[in-house]
Order: sequence, then structure tokens, then C-alpha cells
Amino acid sequence: METKTLNLDDVVKNSTTDVNKKILAMIRDEQIVKILDGGKRLRPILANLSFKACTQGKESPYEYQRALEGGVVIELAHTASLVHDDIIDNDNVRRGKPSFHIKKGIAHAILTGHKMLVTGFNIALQHGKDFAKLYLDSWDEVVNGEIDEVDFNKADMKKIKDWSTKSQIFQAYEKIIDLKTAVLFASACKAGALEANMRGDILKVFSDFGREIGLAYQLADDLVDLANGEMIDSVIIPLLNKLDDNSNKLKILKKREIKKKFSKNKEKIREIYIQEIKKHVKNAEKLGNSDLIPDSPYKKVLGNAPAYIINRMLSEINVTV
Repeated sequence: METKTLNLDDVVKNSTTDVNKKILAMIRDEQIVKILDGGKRLRPILANLSFKACTQGKESPYEYQRALEGGVVIELAHTASLVHDDIIDNDNVRRGKPSFHIKKGIAHAILTGHKMLVTGFNIALQHGKDFAKLYLDSWDEVVNGEIDEVDFNKADMKKIKDWSTKSQIFQAYEKIIDLKTAVLFASACKAGALEANMRGDILKVFSDFGREIGLAYQLADDLVDLANGEMIDSVIIPLLNKLDDNSNKLKILKKREIKKKFSKNKEKIREIYIQEIKKHVKNAEKLGNSDLIPDSPYKKVLGNAPAYIINRMLSEINVTV
């Protein structure tokens, strides 16, 4: 019998449409719907792909709609983190429009972000204890990542005794992107597998698959920001220290020195990023082709998804991995 071939573009487009319809059907708060508007829907798309890879696309309409709900839960947590992030980072623009705290004020934005989290948790509870625990554990890790980044960006580097070497400071950077970004990608893929009633080792495969995509995605996002001239301490300081191969000691650089050194080492920094991104994409592809995942056209789509997602991000700066 001929195996059905799926086009990844079509799968992503259809999944995005279905997720957006589910958001409108589930969320009654107009402000939350507006905040959700314009997102790429990467996490619920990955949740959906993971679900279909587990069911081999043979799920019932009821099961599919329930799985879409699970993806929306992760999207609520992610978008709530963006609302709070914009306040912390003093970002005035989100998705080409004024950030929510600019339009409504900081107090309103903080409370609405909390409301989004509560909305997500209420839905998660309806999907069982394992799903609710995944939601809480994920948010706990995301918050820890945010706190680490705040501490990093505000710290006087001369006073940080724990980060005495350049390797330790780069590890701090990797920890931040793991907790802040990769966790919700991992949770989305695991959520999709949970909705398909998967248990045991296959859940770890999907969690690790999502985490590798999330790490690659945040590195790609940081590379785009750097290419566009943004200088974020928690990104640039570890990179510049990693480039200094003559000493293992942490270099304390002034703002003027940071810009000068960055300009001088632009190509080296670009290569570091591309190598790291490729590594995580390759890891994700290997996990997406795990023997634990049943063979089907959706498994093939899953294996192609990491490079597809990352290259869409990198297309802004004409880079392909």
C-alpha cells in the first residue's frame, strides 16, 4: 500500500489555523485573546505534531480537539511570560505593536499575565494530574530562568565570585536559555505525547526533542538580535569571554570595550552560534526519528520540523543551517 506523504508547510499551516480557532473557542477574555494575537504558535504546533506522531494521525475528532486544548495551555504560559518579560526588559514593542504594559500600564499587565497563567492551569487540571504537574513544573523552571537572567544583567561582574572563569560564565548563559526558553518547547512536545496517552521512555524522548529545538531556537533568536545590533549583557558577556582563548579568567569589560570587541569578532561569534544551533538541530532530528516513535508520515514530518522551524527564524539574516 502506498504511504501517504505529508507536506510540512501544509501541516504547519493547518495546525496554526486549528490552534487559532481553538483559542477563540476556549478563551472568553477579550484582552487575553488580543495578547495572544500575532504569535507564531510554535509551541502548540509542536504539541500537535508530537500528538499526531504518537497517534499516527488516527485519532478521533474528540481526541484531536482535546489535544489542541493542551497546546493552547502551553501557549498561554508562554505568552504570559512575554507580558512579564516586556516589563522586566523595558521593551516597548511586541510583535510590531506597543507592548501590553505600554497600552494598559504595568500593574494591569502584571495582573493580566497572572490571569493568563490561572486560565492555563484551570484547563490543565481538566486534562489530568500529570498534565497539571507538567504545567506547574514548567512554569517554575521558566521563572527560575527569568530570575537568573535578571540577576545576571544587574550584577556587578567584579562581585560575582561563582563566575570566576569564562567557562562558568558561558554555562550560566546556557542555563538561562535552557530554563527561560527550552523548557516550554520541551513541555509542549511532552504535552502532545501525554494527550496521546503515552507513558514511560517515549515521554522523555519527546521532552528532549522539544528541549533541543528550544535551545536552537533561542540561540537563533539571539543571533538575529546581535546581527540587528542589540547588546544584551546575558548574551554578549559570555560570548566575548568564550572567544578569549588566551586565559581562563573572566574578563571584566566596560561598555565601550564590549562594543569594540564585539565588532572585531563578529564573524567568530556568528560561527559559534551557527555551530551550536546546528548541534541542537541535529540532536532534535535524531530524537524525532527515535525507534520509540511509531512509523507514520507524521514521524517523518516531526523529524523535518527542527530545521524547518530554525531556518524560518534565521531567514531574517539570510542564514541556513
